[in-house]
Amino acid sequence: MKLLIKEGHVIDPVTGLNEILNVWIDGTKIVGVGGKPNGFIATKEIDASGLVLCPGFVDLGNHLREPGLEHKGTIASEGAAAAAAGFTTICCTPNTIPIIDTPAVVELINQRARDVPVRIKCIGALTAGLQGEVLAEMHALKTIGCVGVSNGGNTIKDTAVFRNALEYAATLGLTVFLRPEDHWLAAEGLIHEGLISTRKGLAGIPASAELVDLTKSLVLIEQTGAKAHFQCLSVARSEQYLLEARKRGLPITSDISISHASLCDEDILDFDTNFHVRPPLRSQIDRRGLVAAVAKGTIDAITAHHEPHDGDSKATTFASSSPGISSLDTFLPLILSLVEKGEVNLMRAIDSISIQPIIALGQEHTGISKGAVADLCCFDPKKEWLVTPRAMKSLGKNSPFINQLMKGKVAFTIVGGKLAFSTKARR
Repeated sequence: MKLLIKEGHVIDPVTGLNEILNVWIDGTKIVGVGGKPNGFIATKEIDASGLVLCPGFVDLGNHLREPGLEHKGTIASEGAAAAAAGFTTICCTPNTIPIIDTPAVVELINQRARDVPVRIKCIGALTAGLQGEVLAEMHALKTIGCVGVSNGGNTIKDTAVFRNALEYAATLGLTVFLRPEDHWLAAEGLIHEGLISTRKGLAGIPASAELVDLTKSLVLIEQTGAKAHFQCLSVARSEQYLLEARKRGLPITSDISISHASLCDEDILDFDTNFHVRPPLRSQIDRRGLVAAVAKGTIDAITAHHEPHDGDSKATTFASSSPGISSLDTFLPLILSLVEKGEVNLMRAIDSISIQPIIALGQEHTGISKGAVADLCCFDPKKEWLVTPRAMKSLGKNSPFINQLMKGKVAFTIVGGKLAFSTKARR
């Protein structure tokens, strides 16, 4: 297909473009930006006037639930939701059933993802069964295409095993995805340890649970030379640790989730289980500090950290509920809300959700330029819509933003030159 996207407001952090331009696509590649390529005759045209055109979004930690938990979400349902949210690539976390610790599970996911409109990459298990006892077959996982390894939210309690895992990953050149949380300090905690947890009578998780484990991880990364990506940071002081580590030359990147960028513990309404997330929503000071770190580039990326759940998993007490927020559908409007509040500019926001995640995977991103792969998102920054279960594309409806009016809607998503999603795109 030869596609012409007409008069979109192109914003590209790689090339620095920030102007209204035409973009020409032939097959999977962009063949022209601005001027018409010689002899190009479009077989399809899309009018993007009044819309923002940017590189497609990339998520580094998506809980697809399939195989094993299809009542919460499927590869098909969450892949479609991702395309509708502007994502062109999503990374599947290893905590499926069975765990992604063998090539057979990766192959199963790849087979089921063949008809999904977005690219799905697997993050393999760091230890067998995510049990933290025996190293997973990381070489086999890399060979079949895993973009990294992780132990999910499961702590490796034995520090010697953790060190060995980092050493093995380092020899393979695999990125290790880490969620810093000390098992013993977090214990049975539910929300951030502070005034709100005291008022509600809920067990708290102190900020030190993240900082202690982050410190341990950085020491071992320095010793082993492993490349690491820290996921879902929730404490503002983590920025200091990252800065010091980078000064020492450690090969690390990091992200925060859109939930931690948008919410704090003060937002928790009564005992609404839709606010139950791990790591917990921290203080307003932490939230602001984390977003400021993204704006400065100390923290590289913002991710959806999408965790869909069925109704029964949330329709219980706060303590008994499953942690996680279904965040794909509201991702773009929440990003735009941060921009509107002046906490981060639009160019850097797009950089954090499109370009930096690809760099964290150890890959190059050439943005919206001639010869680049045509992975694009086009959205209406002014479009208002009401968040309802019916309006959400994800199978998981566990969102604290239900019945809220939001601004920002994806018009169309292009993956490898193909129209993966479109709603009222003007042709």
